Amino acid sequence: MSILITGAGGMVGSHMIDRFVGQGKGAEVVGTFYKPTIDLNDIKGKVILMECDVRYLGRVHEIIEARKPTRIFHLAAQSYPTVSWERPQETMEINATGTINVFEAIKMVRRNDPGYNPVVVVACSSAEYGASLTPENTPVVEDTTLLPLHPYGVSKVAQDLLSFQYWQSDGIRCIRARIFNTTGPRKVNDVTADFTMRAVMLEKGKGEALEVGNLETRRAITDVRDLVTALILLSEKGRWGEVYNISGERVYRIADLIPMIEAEIGRKLETRVNPKFLRPTDEPIIFGDSSRLKADTGWVQEYTLDQTVKDMIAYWRTKL
Repeated sequence: MSILITGAGGMVGSHMIDRFVGQGKGAEVVGTFYKPTIDLNDIKGKVILMECDVRYLGRVHEIIEARKPTRIFHLAAQSYPTVSWERPQETMEINATGTINVFEAIKMVRRNDPGYNPVVVVACSSAEYGASLTPENTPVVEDTTLLPLHPYGVSKVAQDLLSFQYWQSDGIRCIRARIFNTTGPRKVNDVTADFTMRAVMLEKGKGEALEVGNLETRRAITDVRDLVTALILLSEKGRWGEVYNISGERVYRIADLIPMIEAEIGRKLETRVNPKFLRPTDEPIIFGDSSRLKADTGWVQEYTLDQTVKDMIAYWRTKL
């Protein structure tokens, strides 16, 4: 067995590397990175790391041809909605064209090796649901209408449907994983990461208040380690071509994070709204039904949000 993880320089990819290395089953693991969001020192020496911009088919094909991975976890992405407003073209190129390149590279390898038949798990997103994410319509099921509210969400719809198309037209065994809000150690630029990082900075005497955006939105939040478990289970037990929600089971107001953080650092936090953290459009609630995932794989969410927050604060204390 050989594993390819695109986007290994991101939070999810780095934790997936930790999982495969920790299992000690002898699988060859290759991780690609480009403009990593984590400290690469956290994963260097654990697996084979290769730089790869998935927008370029030649490099993607070179890696897949050389390694012929039996399982591909396609995690590489421009994954921030706020960035997608500023750079919509780049977001579409990375997310949509990058996905095309993975599947086209597999087809190219098959020309000389017709028996090459990897499993591809594609990291899609709850952002695809967009305007369908209303209080009366949640938790959303996989058949809910896709109405994305930002370029990132549109790019993920494209990625999702491209994956389905390659299964239908070329028989490439793929799984589409619609990932809901996920966080954990090494995460940057989501609300839990921002809050825990700023809290540790305040703990160290840097700054006076916790800057916040909209505290009233509601999110089901999953720990990255639970997400990794779900993705691996899907590669083993998922139905080819199918789409699966991966969502936390409990919904939190963003404001609920603050007392969890205060309990961990042992002090009250003054909050201050910063307009730059307010989005042009924002789903009032993001919450998915993971029944299909649980039925097909037996997935169980193991980490509480309190534990996730505790581990993220511990991480920032070592990094800042």
